[in-house]
Amino acid sequence: MALLEVKDLEVNYGLIKAIKGVSFEVNEGEVVALIGANGAGKTTIMHAVNGLIPKAAGTVSLAGEDITGIKAHKLVSRGMAQVPEGRRIFQELSVFENLQMGFFTRRDKSEFDAKLEEMYSYFPILKERSSQIAGTLSGGEQQMLAMSRALMSSPKLLLLDEPSMGLSPLYVNTIFDMIKKVNSLGTTVLLVEQNARKALSIADRAYVLEIGKMVKTGSGAELLSDPEIRKAYLGG
Repeated sequence: MALLEVKDLEVNYGLIKAIKGVSFEVNEGEVVALIGANGAGKTTIMHAVNGLIPKAAGTVSLAGEDITGIKAHKLVSRGMAQVPEGRRIFQELSVFENLQMGFFTRRDKSEFDAKLEEMYSYFPILKERSSQIAGTLSGGEQQMLAMSRALMSSPKLLLLDEPSMGLSPLYVNTIFDMIKKVNSLGTTVLLVEQNARKALSIADRAYVLEIGKMVKTGSGAELLSDPEIRKAYLGG
């Protein structure tokens, strides 16, 4: 069953048609990746899906509900959470306070402690740094915090926008291991990622985007072995 369904999505920046009639779906339980060169429109699609920018045309549905016109802050309570490009943590708040902010839409506040310990079990370094000001964390630690903050809302669908950007290879591996673990525990993932090899290695399915259009789709394994994809995005 499609948890997320995007049909004929168009996004304009002034007179420029940035996204040109894109359609795709993310089934419950999947990791689905959007890959493409810089400027292909991956982040624009993510922002349109999440209600951060207006759509010129098309529809977006989450679990069968039309969410096309719903703003981003109202989608968290419907089960969609995003980890934005650049992390966007609350720099002047502590690690603990950032995680509190991720829980604000949850109605049963008695679950907070259990959810907090779950995040700390994923990333023990966050427990060690719980009282530390978030802006003083390393880039990799900030990415862990951004993911954990999003997961505090127990989303059905987690949107990840360039989670490996600017991270060392060690942290990249840690983040991708975490994505696999979160998915195995029941969270569906839509992943936008410049590191196509890493993205395809964990994706059940992927879509390839070129200049605002979907040009190819397949399983992660199929696209990893596709000669055209290897040449264009995987260094041959």
